[in-house]
Amino acid sequence: MTRTLLVAPQQRGAYATLSDAFAAATAGSTVLVTPGTYHEALFVVDISLRVAVTDDSGPVELDARGLPYPALSVRSGELAVEGLTIRAGDHSAIVSQRSNVSVKQCELSTNYGAALDIRDRSRCDAHRAKVTGGQFGFVFEDSGGLVQDCELTDIVDDGIIVRLGADPEIRATTISRCRRGIYVYQFGKPTVEGCEISYTGDVGVAVAHKSTPVLRHCSIHDTQGVGIQFGRGCGGEVDACRLENNQPPGIEIADGADVKVTKAASRSSHAVRGPEAGKHDEKAVESLLAELDAMVGLAGVKDQVRGLIDEIQVNEWRRGAGLAVEQASHHLIFAGAPGTGKTTVARIYGRLLAALGVLPSGVFREVSRRDLVGQYLGHTAEKTAEAFEKAAGGVLFIDEAYTLSRAGSRSDFGQESIDTLVKLMEDHRDSVAVIAAGYTDEMEDFLSTNPGLASRFSKTIEFENYQPDELVLIINRMARGADYEFSPDVEPLLREHFGRIQRDANFGNAREARRLFEAVRKAQAQRLRGLTQRPSIDDLRRLAAADLTLAIS
Repeated sequence: MTRTLLVAPQQRGAYATLSDAFAAATAGSTVLVTPGTYHEALFVVDISLRVAVTDDSGPVELDARGLPYPALSVRSGELAVEGLTIRAGDHSAIVSQRSNVSVKQCELSTNYGAALDIRDRSRCDAHRAKVTGGQFGFVFEDSGGLVQDCELTDIVDDGIIVRLGADPEIRATTISRCRRGIYVYQFGKPTVEGCEISYTGDVGVAVAHKSTPVLRHCSIHDTQGVGIQFGRGCGGEVDACRLENNQPPGIEIADGADVKVTKAASRSSHAVRGPEAGKHDEKAVESLLAELDAMVGLAGVKDQVRGLIDEIQVNEWRRGAGLAVEQASHHLIFAGAPGTGKTTVARIYGRLLAALGVLPSGVFREVSRRDLVGQYLGHTAEKTAEAFEKAAGGVLFIDEAYTLSRAGSRSDFGQESIDTLVKLMEDHRDSVAVIAAGYTDEMEDFLSTNPGLASRFSKTIEFENYQPDELVLIINRMARGADYEFSPDVEPLLREHFGRIQRDANFGNAREARRLFEAVRKAQAQRLRGLTQRPSIDDLRRLAAADLTLAIS
């Protein structure tokens, strides 16, 4: 006999949290949840459950941001989720291993993981799910299922990934404003039918490593790369697909690929258009600002980014009132030591500009000197322009930009790249935001290399070194994210260690914390390996003071 469990924090006799209800549930139970926000991470192991909202009087939000786990982890079980809003932080929203998962009418978002991470011979059926934000949308690895009538947008990398022989059916789904719409590799064999893919920073559908997808009746348009790309050794079918405003030739098939193409219409041009230009998504703006606020430290950076957003908002109101608005540049300098979050903030800033309707998309393209500088006369301008075009509609992030002005020899072409950037930044300031990052002193030298370069950037934002308490918080987050925890006596030792480190030009900030964490893990492994018996789960998770002492020494 199945049970129904009610989660209602304010109601006597009901469960106060979803975790409490999950712990009391038996196989086949239904957990009904009243409206509200639940700051929890949930686990379903070896059991079958259904989770749904009680009514439509308000949203039910499962918010795992700030927690070191996915919002929902399913292992060797079955889970049906209906009508929830699910948010995660540094992990995926839903992870499935050897399980069956059903997601219906849910809204999913995460900072850096995937909205759905389906792996290890799992099956996932997703119907009318909406994904906004995240490093990836859906990831199918050695798994299958059905994606039907879903919407994925504002994804940092790939909208849907299909790999390791995975074979999902993807139908009537829209994917937009991401790096690649669908990436199929390592023997992936999905069926993609009736889908729309648009405004990608690269290829619409990329196929590699002996994969064999079937694409039918799809519309792929306004991509920065070709519409569909098949690599060597791949196969599959493209039937009755419409490709418009993509890079020529529309469908690119490498030598050695065996692809059947029937009734596919391709019309390419070089124009870049934005979806619903000027549309302001207030909900997305607030969510992104909350993501920014959740970062450790960076108080001054956060204030300056908020100031930029406030200015954009006021300009929008002035424009709506018929008042004069000055033409604004969204190009920025991020100056400071490494490991201070410059890349992460740049990603959030780009997505904010897209949510405000300032840029057509949240595409983020990170480049360095080797991506911009060529080896012969004229090659550099071509490479720089190509990188700029691939970032169209979003952010071009130039890491260690000062290296462009460091001539390694008489034949160095870094200056040519800078001169090309100056012109492109002015000609396309409404469609691309350029963020140049590097050490403070070196960036001042960089800005002096071209008379017009400094004027192209509207602001310099200084990223300060993290303080010892902030580095302790960062390394604790790293540990929790990897399913470890420090013993209580470790924190004072960490604070003392970070306080002793010399903050010179070689100080790596969060990278320093990452290096120390990896060293502590190795020290723990060495200690546990020397035990006379198998360690317990607590032993495996705990990082002791002795481990830190050995790592530091």
